[in-house]
Amino acid sequence: MFDSTTETVLKNLEKTQDDFWNIARETGNFLNLIIKTANIKNAYEVGTSNGYSGIWLAKGLVETGGHLTTIEFYEKRIIPAKENFKMCGLSDIITVKQGSAIEILEEIPEKEVIDFAFIDANKGQYLDYFKILDNHIKRGGIITADNVTSHSQKVKPFLDAIFGNPKYQSEILDLPAGLLIARKNED
Repeated sequence: MFDSTTETVLKNLEKTQDDFWNIARETGNFLNLIIKTANIKNAYEVGTSNGYSGIWLAKGLVETGGHLTTIEFYEKRIIPAKENFKMCGLSDIITVKQGSAIEILEEIPEKEVIDFAFIDANKGQYLDYFKILDNHIKRGGIITADNVTSHSQKVKPFLDAIFGNPKYQSEILDLPAGLLIARKNED
């Protein structure tokens, strides 16, 4: 599907999936497909880890002419992520931000519009991430979140909030660990 270098990087990262809590390949492929299908331009990722999911997202954004902002708390994860992005030729369309995801999300300029968000970080803070992102997600924009079945109790407040929000049409997909996808239908 991708060039041989990217496939090699992805396959090597798949060997470290348990250590870095990466998404499954099926989930990455689905997110890539959504980015291209919805013609996403401005995407945010909460939880960079070693860059595995970011590669899938950014490869879709290459096709749409978009950009990815990815947030990671731990420098020890950012270093390999940046190297992986570089090897895949994606550094120019990815901005990596280090620090508290909540603090970084709160710094998004008021008028910035986000087309797509992928949440895969501290499960107990999913609701906090959503409350901030909701202010920036455009009408027709998409929020996705991993681990919604594998960590269902920790993310329950988030799931209750998004499923109870009439502005969003939401569904949980039967992908490994469970993936929530929600489309914002109104502002």
